[in-house]
Amino acid sequence: MTHGRKFLESRLNDTLENGDKLFVPYIMAGDGGLNELIHKLQFLSEAGASAIEVGIPFSDPVADGPTIQEAGKRALEEQVTLYDVINTLKANRHLVDAPIIFMTYLNPIFKMGIESFVHDAKLAGVDGLIIPDLPYEQQTVIQGYLKEADIALIQLVSLTSSEQRIKHLAEASEGFTYAITVNGITGARSNVTENLNTYFKQLKQASSVPVLAGFGISTPEHVKQMSETTDGVIVGSKIVELFHQKDYESIKRLIDSSKSIIYK
Repeated sequence: MTHGRKFLESRLNDTLENGDKLFVPYIMAGDGGLNELIHKLQFLSEAGASAIEVGIPFSDPVADGPTIQEAGKRALEEQVTLYDVINTLKANRHLVDAPIIFMTYLNPIFKMGIESFVHDAKLAGVDGLIIPDLPYEQQTVIQGYLKEADIALIQLVSLTSSEQRIKHLAEASEGFTYAITVNGITGARSNVTENLNTYFKQLKQASSVPVLAGFGISTPEHVKQMSETTDGVIVGSKIVELFHQKDYESIKRLIDSSKSIIYK
């Protein structure tokens, strides 16, 4: 199987054409031990995840809330590194059908070397990349390597961005556009912000790829609410929490809430 940006975008578009919304769960690589990584990826893929976001443990995760921070600490205590995650995927990628997206901060990439990182990520079957602390204006440091490797560079767009910046980010995004729905860090919330329609409309108009809502989405009701005006959702903290609790049925229910039965 050929992995990369085209594979990711094709899978997402196929799901939307089938009448379902997109559901992208996030996991922290190495939380529970590195040997759990492939099991979690297989479970999510078989449960119907549209793609899977894999977080790389890092000591200073500025965009992450308490749940993901704690998961990262557990992974770091297991001494899991970016090299370990890539090597695990290299050996086992054929066991996971879903597209895989890395979410990592810039520091681990710099430490490994940008060119080496992209080369090895390609060999590991990584289809997309999210770098929360890489400004749009500085993306040329990695963009050329990613284009050559056909790995999608996914843009994060915040609520506080200007109309012009929203347009630039949405136009530049590959794979999908990540629409942040709160002003703050990741984390499950009892309520998600309403009145996001104008923001989502701007993104949908400018983006040539699907627009997914993320941050603060933690219940089937949130999934349904956010998916009414976007192409689907990204769920992080709640998935991490449920895996930690070994509550697999609740994970399945969250993923199932994105399926077409709700929208028809």
